[in-house]
Amino acid sequence: MAGFNDAPLIQNLAVPAVCLLIAFLSYFSQYIFHHSTLEPGPPSKNESLIFNTLLLCLWYSYFKAVTVDPGRYDFTDRVIEADGNWCKKCNAPKPPRAHHCRHCGRCIPKMDHHCPWTRNCVSMTTFPHFLRFLVYANLSLWMLGSLLWQRFFALWEARHMPAYLGPTIEALIGLALTSLICFFTSLALAIMLISTLKSWIFNCTMIEGWELERHEAVLERGGRDWWDITGADGDTFRFERVEFPYDIGFFSNMAQAMGTPNALLWFYPLAGNPYVSKDSKGSGWNWEENGFNRVEGMWPPPDPEKLRRAARPWPAARRDYGAEMRDANLSSEERKRAFRERQEQDERRRKTLLAELEEVDGFDAIGDDADDLDDVYDQHSLDSAEWANSDGERLRDFGVDEDAENAADLGALSDDDVPLGELLRRRKVYHKGDDIL
Repeated sequence: MAGFNDAPLIQNLAVPAVCLLIAFLSYFSQYIFHHSTLEPGPPSKNESLIFNTLLLCLWYSYFKAVTVDPGRYDFTDRVIEADGNWCKKCNAPKPPRAHHCRHCGRCIPKMDHHCPWTRNCVSMTTFPHFLRFLVYANLSLWMLGSLLWQRFFALWEARHMPAYLGPTIEALIGLALTSLICFFTSLALAIMLISTLKSWIFNCTMIEGWELERHEAVLERGGRDWWDITGADGDTFRFERVEFPYDIGFFSNMAQAMGTPNALLWFYPLAGNPYVSKDSKGSGWNWEENGFNRVEGMWPPPDPEKLRRAARPWPAARRDYGAEMRDANLSSEERKRAFRERQEQDERRRKTLLAELEEVDGFDAIGDDADDLDDVYDQHSLDSAEWANSDGERLRDFGVDEDAENAADLGALSDDDVPLGELLRRRKVYHKGDDIL
């Protein structure tokens, strides 16, 4: 999947190409079966009925996977929560399990990945249709494979017969071409179906699987279950093993993903999908947790390297919220004086930064030991923007906008992207209740 979303040709031709592939395997194969001399002749009425019924389900589920909106958050109420992540691209709070899709241009509820073949996000609202599409696609391919196998077996049985008594060259070419395309398509879609079923049963999206793998890599490198890290404000954060909290039991996982506990509707093509709602858990705004962690809300795990970078005394490494709040109430002359003071401070910090960069370029801060140098590169490789999983995939390969991604932030650290106006408004809400200025 890596790289497909960034190819302009794939973006423009993916859906027409999929439709062309379905039409070719579905109807060209039936044309060969009915209008050629291939034994054992045309499929029976029952075989034709079952095959074409599967095709109808396939077409409809693919249509829904492409056209159903992946979900959006409407902030009609006043947001007064001071905790939680903030999406600087949407300029709005980002609920748990949501990610900003760089293709859809907004935060997607329970984003799994942006699929290039549907040109749509696989999310909380589209997952049921995407799963049904994969199920009916695989069932249709398996039945087509069975029909093709009958023709190949008949050819093998008649291998000692004179060639002129067998099928025509055109029929053999059509059979071979259809079989090759069917084989490779079945292999690709079977892999997609297995990975999607795994996500469905364990209630773990592809992005969360990436985060989980990265968390295991950090733990393995750390060598212990937890350790203390000093944050940007001098507070100590305890980095510890975080269990994946959204696996609440296989049946509950599947019912939550399909939007209903009625298993009979899970693979019904005309069934609906979940909708974003604040009324219940598992509806896009909040999610039920299994209680394996100390407290709720510990997912996603923190990024130790990001905490270390935030703690460095570099310019703009950490916002001074107190100063911003005070400056908001200053007079015009006082603001000018404060601005000149900040300019002088920035100049001093810039000189300090240049000195530190010169030391790093000369490896003075690293040391001569090769192991120390390897440790530096290992730490860099765990950066959320650079780290790749075992398949070589980064967050952007799932469609996530890494510039807007705050999934690795811890609590108050996520407020670094919250605009000052929003922080002021939240403070007014808390202090004045409903009387918002």
